[in-house]
Amino acid sequence: MSELVLSGIRATGRLHFGNFLGAVQNFVKFQQADNTCLYFIADWHTLTTLDNPEELRGNLIEIVKDYIAAGLDPEQSIIYSQSSVPEISELCLYLSMIQPLGELERVPTFKDLIRKNPDNVNLGLVTYPVLMAADILGPKATLVPVGEEGAKC
Repeated sequence: MSELVLSGIRATGRLHFGNFLGAVQNFVKFQQADNTCLYFIADWHTLTTLDNPEELRGNLIEIVKDYIAAGLDPEQSIIYSQSSVPEISELCLYLSMIQPLGELERVPTFKDLIRKNPDNVNLGLVTYPVLMAADILGPKATLVPVGEEGAKC
């Protein structure tokens, strides 16, 4: 059965060997099957912790090059930047209207980030999970590769 596979990587820097082993080599495998594969660079997610637009733009381009060098084929997979799909931000806005703030503030990753950097608690960090949901729900992904296995949606 074919899947709509979706995954993304934050544009915090060039990809490294860990990215390749943990994610990208699986991305390549998924494109070999009868799947529709969407792989994005999560530039909006990156903005929660990286505030240099020039660095972000450069990282975005380098990650696309790394994706292709690692074996992602633009003829078999769709590679895009998160910000190139404005419907994602619109869906995030709608989802945020029904998401209780208290639940977002209890997310362990959020708690850890504010503990490490209390001077940079921005709304993007709080709504990060809502944006992730929009990333997945927008294209109606059925498989989201995380770690060794993918999460079935």
